[in-house]
Amino acid sequence: MKLFFSAALGTMLFAFSSAQAAAANGSTNTTLAGTNSNPEAAITALFGNPVIAKGKGFEIKRSELDEVMTGLKSATAARGRAIPPGQLPQIESQLLDRLIQIQLLMQRATDADRSNGVQRTSLQMSNLLAQAGSQEALDRRMKAAGMTMAELRSKITQENTAQAVLTRELNVTVTDAEAKQFYDDHPADSEQPEMVHVRHILLMTMDPVERAPLPADQQQAKRKQIDDLLKQIRGGADFAVLAKKYSEDPGSKDNGGELPAFSRSQMVPEFEAAAFSLTNNQVSDVITTAYGYHIIKLIDKTPAKKVGYATVAARIKDFLTQQKTEKLAPAYLEKLKKAADVQILDADLKAEAAAAAAANAPAEMPKK
Repeated sequence: MKLFFSAALGTMLFAFSSAQAAAANGSTNTTLAGTNSNPEAAITALFGNPVIAKGKGFEIKRSELDEVMTGLKSATAARGRAIPPGQLPQIESQLLDRLIQIQLLMQRATDADRSNGVQRTSLQMSNLLAQAGSQEALDRRMKAAGMTMAELRSKITQENTAQAVLTRELNVTVTDAEAKQFYDDHPADSEQPEMVHVRHILLMTMDPVERAPLPADQQQAKRKQIDDLLKQIRGGADFAVLAKKYSEDPGSKDNGGELPAFSRSQMVPEFEAAAFSLTNNQVSDVITTAYGYHIIKLIDKTPAKKVGYATVAARIKDFLTQQKTEKLAPAYLEKLKKAADVQILDADLKAEAAAAAAANAPAEMPKK
């Protein structure tokens, strides 16, 4: 949701992208853990934990916003990108505004809203676990992002509950006819692309912390090792066993190198080309990418297909509900802020919020 992007959603994005892209792109969890080990605690120790925003019935502390930023930075880093420093103040201001929105909406939550939030969270957590491949792999990703599974579930539940409140308060509904019309009008959106499901072994030729190539002698040693592993596999050795023992991708090695199924354009080109060229149970030659040496084994391949309306109806309704909500929400949320006498206490964040409000204000009619 554009309206609610908090630390929990940031961490979810981090975990999803890590599950699929980290191994092939070289953006491993150890990299994030090494460069992002609980920065909120360090900042709090130095500067304290002041209240940066408040309103009737709630207050938001600096650590809560820092946690949001950590989730977003982790999600961005897991995709091999970084947030430009010049955009950080604006993003912080936007995320603080969304934390305020959640607090205001939670004050209006009914038992039905809370039940809705719990149900949606259970589904999302199940999907997250499936993407990660195992509870252990998911726990590692949560640790790298500085959050426990219990904390993640709590935050997602709060966000889903707030979304349920907003939908109810705005009286947003989507009919079956609207959903079916969208399905018919957007045939490309209901096509499932060709997917491949693989195991892989990765020996990195890039330093996971510095993100710089290893010395030539170390790269040569890795090449010799990967060639030897390929010989063992060609000779009948168990691929999964070797992956667990030797692969340097922490996101998949405990699952025998198994990655979630993926479509095209989700992996680096060399990895993608090799994976889609394989037939069932076929093992690739050594694949070289900027991040290291890979061996890939195809588990199965799913051809592209049209997804039936019944399968996607619920997701289409959710999407259309979000669209309608986003159009109606700004004015409603602004009324809640005024009623709650919301105040931003941090001077920099207050100035950034004022600048954003001025930029979004409707232009005045020119005087005659």
